[in-house]
Amino acid sequence: MKITANIITLNEEKNIEAVIKSVQGICDEVLVIDSLSSDKTCEIAESMGAKVIRQKYLGDGGQKAFGAPLAKHKWVLSIDADERLDLNAIEAVKNIDLDSTPYEAFSFARKTFVGKSFIKLWYPDRVTRLYNRDACGYSTVGGHAKVESTNIKSLKADMLHYSYEDYSHMIKTTHKFITRGAKISYEEGKRASALDPFIHGVGALFKALILKGGAFHGINGWNVAIISAFSSYMKYALILEMQENNLRLGK
Repeated sequence: MKITANIITLNEEKNIEAVIKSVQGICDEVLVIDSLSSDKTCEIAESMGAKVIRQKYLGDGGQKAFGAPLAKHKWVLSIDADERLDLNAIEAVKNIDLDSTPYEAFSFARKTFVGKSFIKLWYPDRVTRLYNRDACGYSTVGGHAKVESTNIKSLKADMLHYSYEDYSHMIKTTHKFITRGAKISYEEGKRASALDPFIHGVGALFKALILKGGAFHGINGWNVAIISAFSSYMKYALILEMQENNLRLGK
């Protein structure tokens, strides 16, 4: 099929072979935009026939947008190194007539795992990844990368997301995302009151456990709900701290 897979990487030697194999059934070109890896990511990718372009990291959206004009096809499948296409996703894409479809983009339901445990609480986490670059593309603003289009078809297909090796890895990664998210939000003009950490933390816990049913998903549901609540609480606590620090400095 005339589709280019666009994969962004940084030190992904453990994942790169599997993700390339995952897309080869529907993509006749694989493009790897590498953020100056120091491991064997690039060598492995090139040995599997991928075209590797080294580019200093431009942010998630910026890095994905950078690769789109370099693809030889107008249809681009954006997939992260820790993601895989499920068999139902491969079949769903094969059944699309890309030459005549009225849609600009297609979304997948993402199944996220912590270790080998499927986190039901986060499913379906809809992500738009197959898109016509001539009609739409990735936003390069802020910290949340997404394809900007109002003409998206939701596929009954799954993208598997092996994001965390275990809960220890999840906690370490969450710390990084909290700090980065708070900084981006503050730079975009978001401000917090003294009550916001509590309100957002409790709100996230209620949403995860009650509205999404995490309380009935066993220990994994409770673990993810508590970590999510902590993330929301600390994001606003950090924004509040930045406000107070800058106020003292007269900024």
